[in-house]
Amino acid sequence: MQPFGAMIVRDLKLAFRAGGSTITLLAFFLSVGVIIPIAIGPDKDTLAQLSPAIVWVAALLSALLGLDRLFVADREDGTLASLRHASISLEAISFAKLIVHWLVSALPLILATPFMAVMLIMDMPTLLRTIAALALGTPALVALGAFGAAIAVTLKRGGVLAPVLITPLAIPILIFGVSAIQPAPGSGSSGAAFLFLGALSLLAFAFAPFAIALALRAADE
Repeated sequence: MQPFGAMIVRDLKLAFRAGGSTITLLAFFLSVGVIIPIAIGPDKDTLAQLSPAIVWVAALLSALLGLDRLFVADREDGTLASLRHASISLEAISFAKLIVHWLVSALPLILATPFMAVMLIMDMPTLLRTIAALALGTPALVALGAFGAAIAVTLKRGGVLAPVLITPLAIPILIFGVSAIQPAPGSGSSGAAFLFLGALSLLAFAFAPFAIALALRAADE
């Protein structure tokens, strides 16, 4: 566990050293919460109905920002090549990067959700369901984003290709995320949607390290 923990600490230090990316994510996330209500108008009922979808779309678009730098910097300075000879597997390294990526890109969005809720005129029960849904669903978004970034790491326009690859795969996450916050009329409890979100995140975090490692190995060949 010591090399694994050292990898997490290393990536966290690098992320905090270049903290502008997290600030950019937060600014973009909150900007969506400002712009869309202005475009929709002051109708509180309309905002209440659309607020879950607005939050999830904002989270998805924010997750797509900066994917081109997730592995590119390590590849350009030779870090990825040296990590292949580390004492831990490339799969474990990929898992550590997933954890760090969630901490620096998804967790700040979850913490900023109350500010988004104010702009979208959410009530407290909806806000709590939104935070819970994001906590369960964002690991899947992060895993998909990291996988797309690993595939596109060797491409000149990989930063454009990665979001194109990820967006269709993220549609089920958005569907269950919105359903968890605001179930369709007559559908009953949102508990099933929460379970599906958790299952998607568990599956994504379980398989993504192996897929990312495979893509990074292929990139070096």
